[in-house]
Amino acid sequence: MAATESGSDGTDTAVTLLLDAGGRLLSWPDRAQRLLGHLPGDMIGRPAVTLLASDDAAGAMPSSPDASWSGLLTARHRDGREVPVEVRVVALPDGAGDARWLVLAEDAGRSPLWGMSPELLRRMTGRIPAGLVVVDTELRCVWSNNAMERFGGGTAQERRGRRLRDIQPGLKAEALEAQMQKVLDTGLPVLDYEHVGRPGSDPYRDHAHSMSFVRLDDDTGHPLGVCYSVTDITDRHRALQRLALLDRASEHIGRSLDPARTAQDLAEVAVPELADFVVVDLLEAVIRGAEPGPVTDGEPVRLRRSGIGSVREGHPTPAFRIGESAAYQASTPPVGCLTDGKSWRAERLDPDEPEWGSGIPGRRATPFGELGVRTAMVVPIRAQGITLGITSFFRTQRDLPFDEDDLRLAEEFVARAAVWIDNARRYTRERDAALVLQRSLLPHGIPPQEAVDVASCYRPADELTGVGGDWFDVIPLSGARVALVVGEVIGHGIEAAATMGQLRTAVRTLADLDLRPEELLAHLDDLVSQVARDERAEREIRTEQELGTGSLGSSCLYVVYDPVARSCVMASAGHPPPAVIGPGGDEAEFPDLPVGPALGVGGLPFESVEFGLPEGSLLALYTDGLIADPETARYALEPFLRVPELPLERLVTRMVDELAPERPFDDAALLLARTRGLDAGQVASWELAADPAVVGRCREMAAAQLGAWGLDEELAFTTELVVSELVTNAIRHASGPIGLRLILERTLICEVSDASSTTPHLRHARTTDEGGRGLFLISQFAQRWGTRYTADGKIIWAEQQLGRQLEQQPAPGA
Repeated sequence: MAATESGSDGTDTAVTLLLDAGGRLLSWPDRAQRLLGHLPGDMIGRPAVTLLASDDAAGAMPSSPDASWSGLLTARHRDGREVPVEVRVVALPDGAGDARWLVLAEDAGRSPLWGMSPELLRRMTGRIPAGLVVVDTELRCVWSNNAMERFGGGTAQERRGRRLRDIQPGLKAEALEAQMQKVLDTGLPVLDYEHVGRPGSDPYRDHAHSMSFVRLDDDTGHPLGVCYSVTDITDRHRALQRLALLDRASEHIGRSLDPARTAQDLAEVAVPELADFVVVDLLEAVIRGAEPGPVTDGEPVRLRRSGIGSVREGHPTPAFRIGESAAYQASTPPVGCLTDGKSWRAERLDPDEPEWGSGIPGRRATPFGELGVRTAMVVPIRAQGITLGITSFFRTQRDLPFDEDDLRLAEEFVARAAVWIDNARRYTRERDAALVLQRSLLPHGIPPQEAVDVASCYRPADELTGVGGDWFDVIPLSGARVALVVGEVIGHGIEAAATMGQLRTAVRTLADLDLRPEELLAHLDDLVSQVARDERAEREIRTEQELGTGSLGSSCLYVVYDPVARSCVMASAGHPPPAVIGPGGDEAEFPDLPVGPALGVGGLPFESVEFGLPEGSLLALYTDGLIADPETARYALEPFLRVPELPLERLVTRMVDELAPERPFDDAALLLARTRGLDAGQVASWELAADPAVVGRCREMAAAQLGAWGLDEELAFTTELVVSELVTNAIRHASGPIGLRLILERTLICEVSDASSTTPHLRHARTTDEGGRGLFLISQFAQRWGTRYTADGKIIWAEQQLGRQLEQQPAPGA
């Protein structure tokens, strides 16, 4: 166990000690007595830490049983003096008896570093990159290392005996000397003190330094002076400034969706950290929300001043103020940036050069020298490959030229601002489009159809509330049927109006598929849910106030009336059922309609109800701006609806005038529809066998029926062709019973039903094909055609335009 180490002279220099688990000495060899003077009888069983100076006693042992420790400690000699000791403590393995720790100790005073000369100290400190200075109690320089010469103020000899305020007068030396005096007075060190100033080595640019101050005391604790270190952290300081400026830009730019407001935010963010005076000019098209075209080289460009930022309000006086427009001449740097999309920088401006934005008649172009502008940068505002304008940076208060780092910083946060300006431009464009959409949202006229007589009224909310999302529609369907739709978007404003247009368009598109009401609402619900997911993702860069409420939670009531069967089928997504009044003016009834969840909310599936509806019945579809509580709808609507002799146009106006105030808080929409039925003479239907032999007979029956209706021979010829192709396809590709129906309305409708749910496809047959041209021929002769699915199969239908003279005549039986 008594392992030793040997010095370079071959003599043993290390002391080996054994300690038990409690850190008590188990051995005290002669070498330990020679090192510290204590006798073995005084030391065996004594805690080893009692040998150490009080400051070193704590933490001298390993923190865990398996750890080791090494370092420099101070031990107490028997005569009271301090002895520096290099110590290594190692844990012993199990089986070593009571010994738990092995300690190797050596006199650290034998190292040459403890007796190094002043010359060695000078050479060592001279290689340290940080500046080191020692000052006396009068704050006069006593000593400094070679590194201090890089900070200006002369050599070590030139510094000697002088105070910092005399060595570096432009470095704000008073603040630094105040720190030195504080350390002298209190004895407490000041560490990592950050100071920004202009050293003598670079008097035209700010530099950042990290400084630490420590008091020097003699053996009695009397202060002798202060030693401080200096490290240049300018690069780190500037990097932090750039990050802070970019963070500030991210926080303040983009709070508005107005391009001009965003431009003003950009100008204010750059002052004063980067520039003393900033102007932002946008192309005229950007202000309007349009996409600007390319700037032509060699021609003046008209820009609108959209943002001004200055450290001194009103100084310098800009060539034109916010909102004013001026033409920049082709030879100026701003137009060059707009043309090539590249930034421009001038470390020193010609004081006799006139300001660039001088295109206002009657206004003198002030030279840069009179404005006090010394240096400038121009950065184009570009997003998505489009140049939107320019940002010009100037310095007037400090004689510090813009450098490449400044330009890179300006380009980075202008690029961030450009995204927001482009978003604002796009939003302006979309807002204007939404306003146009809102004006064209409601039907300007009822499409031609024979199923219902319709009257409607829409009253928007007042200006304070904003335009809402109430809407209605009348959509002609196949088979002479018609769809009546009413809905309401949650919220108000532009987003609600835009969403209203989107839902109306979606319903019209889905209606063309001839879906049942509950299926149509299910597809609409899926669409709204997808839009809501997209909006949630978009909230990462836009606030909910800017996004609006969207279509999530909107309601819709979809009603289909069939004038042939005189029946009605409807389904609801969070909307109250319509009021129904029979042809005799009886009490108002509300169908027992299961009201499904609002669009995008999820929950139970949508259900529809179907019931007969005699000709002359009146349906009232409304929104909550007219009647807020569906429970009171009967009492509110019935007095009006029981006046059958009143024309619908007058009735709908009277109802809205009395049920909704002139300037309602919420939008109010009302759609009234009085049903009509097609006369039996307008419909002809036949049940057919699935036999090719019936095709010829079908043509004959169709021709005879058109003759009975008084339709011309040309229409009879095309109808025979349509009937022949549809029946042939049904016999060839379908199964079960086949039905043929002709309906004479405003158009001639031909329908063929079968028991198959297979979807027919239009294709272009090759020249050598013997078939495959049926639907193609039908598409050429028919005004429109399509497929409608039923519980028993499908119906393929085609509509043909009637002759003009017959269109103007009443239909048979009307």
